[in-house]
Amino acid sequence: MAIKSKKSETTQMCAVDYAFKRIGGKYKGMILWYLHSKTVLRYGELSRTVPNITTKMLTQTLRELEEDQLINRKMFHEVPPKVEYSLSEKGRELIPFIEYLHNWGKKQLEIELLKNKS
Repeated sequence: MAIKSKKSETTQMCAVDYAFKRIGGKYKGMILWYLHSKTVLRYGELSRTVPNITTKMLTQTLRELEEDQLINRKMFHEVPPKVEYSLSEKGRELIPFIEYLHNWGKKQLEIELLKNKS
């Protein structure tokens, strides 16, 4: 029985690790949240929306999110080139969890602000 329990625990940790590798990092959750709230954003809009992100980091993060099938990238063949990003179905499944983290973070920030005012 102990072996089965240990295997189950390992599987759970692998699943948690898998999830955080897909959405972890400084910008991924933020990008997913902005795409949820705005539905579709172009590259320039994302670069203005995400604070302090470099061009290289934004490009890399968008590629990773696209590879993980969390976002859709739609390219229009026109001059100048136009690319739009939106949440995929898989990405939309994450929104309730990101929303929960958003609300938790907001609550914690309010608690900290109250402590600092005292």
